[in-house]
Amino acid sequence: MALIILLNKPFNVLTQFTDTNGRATLATFVDRPGVYPAGRLDYDSEGLLLLTDNGQLQARIANPDNKMEKTYWVQVEGIPSDESLENLRRGVTLNDGPTRPAQVRRIEEPALWPRNPPVRQRNNDSLSWLEIRISEGRNRQVRRMTAHIGHPTLRLVRAAIGPWSLGDLKPGEWRSEEIHMPATPRRNRNNQQRPSQSKRPTGNLPTRPARRRPN
Repeated sequence: MALIILLNKPFNVLTQFTDTNGRATLATFVDRPGVYPAGRLDYDSEGLLLLTDNGQLQARIANPDNKMEKTYWVQVEGIPSDESLENLRRGVTLNDGPTRPAQVRRIEEPALWPRNPPVRQRNNDSLSWLEIRISEGRNRQVRRMTAHIGHPTLRLVRAAIGPWSLGDLKPGEWRSEEIHMPATPRRNRNNQQRPSQSKRPTGNLPTRPARRRPN
């Protein structure tokens, strides 16, 4: 069995347990020993972070090759056009290469907790919310994607990772689950093939001509 912890990571908290600069870390909220983050969530982002005590599960969640979908609720400056959203759906080219196609749709403002500190915004600025689903994990990818189409991210909340979602967790709260992990297959030594051994040739062997002694 593997333990998995679902944490609602607050704003301005590092996804690690120690920090030499005095910033808030996971140790402030998770008092369960032997668990480690499965993937990361930016210091200035909020929402779902998974931790586990199982290395196999940690790798399965964090490895982008497994294409585990992540869902984000994103508040952006302005109101993106249909064309801009379609660009995100097709994939945009960032400074580290093209992104995979994303699922993007406009949403109403979700029922979220107040952020501390609140989002800074200027008077009369128009704001909008998007739901963005991606299967990658590049550094600050969602923020760079919305900036690429001219609508910088103001607030970013991760709502789900694969089959796991925030639910009713408040910032700093967590819940745990036990997951059955399939056993790693072991090789049966009795069934292993031994390397073929050289055999002595059979049949008639060529004879060497007799050596004549000098007279």
